[in-house]
Amino acid sequence: MTSTVSASPATAVGAPRDRRSVTAAMCACVLVAQSLVAAINLAVPKIAASGLHPSAAQLLWIVDIYVLVFAGLLIPAGALGDRFGRKGVLLTGLGVFAAGALLSALAPALPVLLAGRALAGAGAALLVPATMSVLLHSCPPDRKAGAVAAWSAAMGVGGMVGNAGGALILQYLPWQGLFWAYVPLALGLSGWVALAAPRVPRQTAALDLPGSGLLVLGSAALLFGIIEGPGLGWLSPAVLGAFALAVAVFTLFVRHGLRAAHPVLDPRLFRLPRLRAGAAGLAVAFFGMFALFYVNAQFLQYVKGYSPLQTGLAIVPLAFGMMAVTKYGMRGARRLGEARTVGAGLGLIAVGLLLLSTAEAGTPYPLYLLFLLLMVAGAGLAMPTLSHAVVASVPARRSGMGSGLQGAARELGAALGIAVVGTVLSVRFASGTGHGAAAATAFTDATALGYRIAAGVVLLAGIAVVTGLRSGVRARRRPRVRP
Repeated sequence: MTSTVSASPATAVGAPRDRRSVTAAMCACVLVAQSLVAAINLAVPKIAASGLHPSAAQLLWIVDIYVLVFAGLLIPAGALGDRFGRKGVLLTGLGVFAAGALLSALAPALPVLLAGRALAGAGAALLVPATMSVLLHSCPPDRKAGAVAAWSAAMGVGGMVGNAGGALILQYLPWQGLFWAYVPLALGLSGWVALAAPRVPRQTAALDLPGSGLLVLGSAALLFGIIEGPGLGWLSPAVLGAFALAVAVFTLFVRHGLRAAHPVLDPRLFRLPRLRAGAAGLAVAFFGMFALFYVNAQFLQYVKGYSPLQTGLAIVPLAFGMMAVTKYGMRGARRLGEARTVGAGLGLIAVGLLLLSTAEAGTPYPLYLLFLLLMVAGAGLAMPTLSHAVVASVPARRSGMGSGLQGAARELGAALGIAVVGTVLSVRFASGTGHGAAAATAFTDATALGYRIAAGVVLLAGIAVVTGLRSGVRARRRPRVRP
C-alpha cells in the first residue's frame, strides 16, 4: 500500500487507456452528482400535487437543500480528501449519496425527504473535489487543461442530463422513482471507481470544523431570507434576522480564516485576482444556468403543455451543444485570453435569459431552442476557462481546497439562482388569479420577470469578473518585467 501511494509520476499517470478510463469515471461521478441538482426540477409538479402538500417555499427547500449542503461542505470535503486519501473519500461520498437517494425515495413525510436530500448533498460534496484531485493526479502536465475541460463539461452537462433523464423516469413513475434510479447508479459508479481510480498521495490537511460550520450556517441563513421572504414578509423579524445573521456569520468566517492555523478556506487566497474572479465567475454562470433549469421544466409543462417526457426531449439538444462548445472553450481562452472568452460566455448567458423572457405559449420550439442554445454556448465558453483559472491559481499542496472552492462557488451560485428566480416566481405567480389560460399567463409573466432579474445579475456581476481576470493577467505579467 505504501508503494502505491508514493508512486512515481510515471507510474501514477499510467497508460493512455488507463487515463481515459479514469477520466471517464471521474466525469461520470460529477455528472451524476450534478444531475440531481437539475433532475428534481422536473419532479416539482408531481411533488406539489403529492400527499406531502408542500408550500411554494417548501418546494424551494426541497430543491435547494441538496445544493446548500453540497456547496457548504465542498471545501471541508476537499480537506478530508487531502488528509485521508482522495479515492477513499470518493468511494465514501458515493455510498453516502446512494444512502441519501434511498432515504428520499422512501420518505413518508416532508422532513424525511429534506433529510434524504441533505444526506445526498453531503455525499455529493465528498465525491466532487476528490474526482478533480484524482483526475489531475492521473494526467501528465500537458494533458491537465484538457482533463479540466472534460470535467467542467461533465459538470455543466450534468444539469441537462438530469433534466432529460429525470423526464424519462417521471413520465412513467411517481416522483419517488427519480430517487430510486440514483441508488444503482451510485453503486455502479463505486465499482468502477474502485477498479479504475489510482490512489493519490495524501497530504497534510487539518480539519477546520468551526470554519466549516460557519460556512454552512451563513449560506443557510442567506437562503432562508431569500426563500422565506415572500411568505413571512421581507421586513419580518425572521427574514431581517436571517440576513443579519448571514452577514455576521460570514464576517466571523473571514476573521476565523485569517486567524486559524489551518482554515477550511484561507481568505488570503482571494488576494489573487485570477482566483477571486474565477470563483465569482463560476458562481455567476451557475446562477444564470440554474435559474433557467428551475423555471424551464415548469414553463414547458405548465405553459406549453408538454409532458415530462416531451420536456426531457426538448432539453436533450442542450447537452450536445454544451459538449460541442466546451471543447473549444479552453482553445478560445488561449487565443483570445481568459477575460474575453469569459466575457463572451457570460454575455451569451445574459442574452439567452433576456430572450427567454420573451417566450410565450405560442413561441415555436425551434426559436425557443435557439434561445436555450445561446445560453449553453455561453456556459461552454465560460465554465472551463473559469475552472482552470481557479485550479491554476492554487498551489499544488492546496489542490483539495482549490477544487473544493470552485465547486462551492458553482453550487452556491446554483442555489442562489434557484432561490432568487423561485422566489420571484412564487411572488408573481401567487398574485395571479384564475385557472387554465389565466394561470398560464400569470406563470409566463412571472417567468419573464425572473429571467430578466437573473440576466441583470449575470451582466453586472460579469463585468466585475472580467475586470478581475484582466487584473490577474497584469499581476502575472508584472514579475516578468522586473530585472
